[in-house]
Amino acid sequence: MAEPAQREQVGDHRGTSRRHGADWVGLLARLALGGVMIAAGVPKLLDRTASIQNVLAYELFGYEVSRAIGILLPVAEVALGVLLILGLLTRSAAALTGVLMLVFVAGIVSAWARGLAIDCGCFGTGGPVDPEDTTYVTSIVRDVLFLALAVWLTVRPRTPWSLDQLLTRGR
Repeated sequence: MAEPAQREQVGDHRGTSRRHGADWVGLLARLALGGVMIAAGVPKLLDRTASIQNVLAYELFGYEVSRAIGILLPVAEVALGVLLILGLLTRSAAALTGVLMLVFVAGIVSAWARGLAIDCGCFGTGGPVDPEDTTYVTSIVRDVLFLALAVWLTVRPRTPWSLDQLLTRGR
């Protein structure tokens, strides 16, 4: 039978292992979410006209507002992706990414509910499609999974190989 001090050490080791495992899960979440944000934003940055048309396809805003969203959204996506990849301001970047995912899901649900037949334009190609070519369920499920990653990182932003850890080391 283990002595109380030995049991405490074993318990401490298990707690440390769980924390380290969660840190690595956070790293994977950070890199995956950051990579997705960059992959979504870069094609739109390279083709602003298509990005604006993607926003117009949702029929939620007038041209000027859609144009502003079509220009600014890819910049925000890439900026958040870079922050997440670097692990800099991780909690804030993850929280903002989560808000974007909620907005994306709401936009897709809105288009679906109004009977629009569009591609979400999430990764640069969007606009009207044939009704049988819509992928609303897949897009919503995918964005909810990304939202889950964002929530994980918002709650638990500590991850290995992050600038946040490097900058706060010793504090």
